[in-house]
Amino acid sequence: MPIVVDVSVMACWHFDQERNDRADAILLRLRNDEAAVPALWWFEMRNVLLQGERRNRTTPQQTRAFLDFLRQIPISVTPLPDENAVMELARRHRLSFYDAAYLELARRENLPLATFDRDLIGAAGAEGVLLV
Repeated sequence: MPIVVDVSVMACWHFDQERNDRADAILLRLRNDEAAVPALWWFEMRNVLLQGERRNRTTPQQTRAFLDFLRQIPISVTPLPDENAVMELARRHRLSFYDAAYLELARRENLPLATFDRDLIGAAGAEGVLLV
């Protein structure tokens, strides 16, 4: 069964300081499953990597290698959602529109959500979305 994976998890696969067993377990799960992500993920992931470069946490070469690594993972970028549904979730749970997009995808497709974002974890619980 596919799982929705947000950037808070994927960033742990790249930044050594954030690496943890839970993130590694989710990566291991993707050997047999697929990650589903909202379309904004493409931009958000690259922005996190660029910010890491600017803060001297990574190099452009490491960024390129990580993007190559991500291309090997079965990641399905989903079509744009109903903006009203995302906006309502963001308002109801005081989430960023970006975080609400992951929640909306998990709720709409009835998929578990993998995140380390505390606000998103709380909102998922309130919406009945299973967490990985």
